[in-house]
Amino acid sequence: QVQLVESGGGSVQAGGSLRLSCVVSRYGASTYSMSWFRRAPGTLREGVAAIYATDSSKHYADSVKDRFTISQDNAKNTLYLQMNSLKPEDAAMYYCAAGQPQWADRVLFPLNYNYWGQGTQVTVSS
Repeated sequence: QVQLVESGGGSVQAGGSLRLSCVVSRYGASTYSMSWFRRAPGTLREGVAAIYATDSSKHYADSVKDRFTISQDNAKNTLYLQMNSLKPEDAAMYYCAAGQPQWADRVLFPLNYNYWGQGTQVTVSS
């Protein structure tokens, strides 16, 4: 069983930054890929960024490339998402997830993830 607890959400103005954190209860499970997803009202859950366990490669949605950075600190059992140059369209509930996608090009698909956090809300005002 893997438990995930997110934090760091909040309200910012467009152009601002936030850093989300996700504490993982079983971070020693190195076979798990770790990802951030988001869901805005009326939309489907969207993969934002991921670290693929097999080769530690990082993957991003086109909408956040060059603005968001995913990272992990194994000593702290924590996954991070640094979000810069935030836009109103980035506003959503953000979720941390752990799973075992078979291929790197599937790391941003939510069906590949078994474990989810409760989410942290990000609001961006224009």
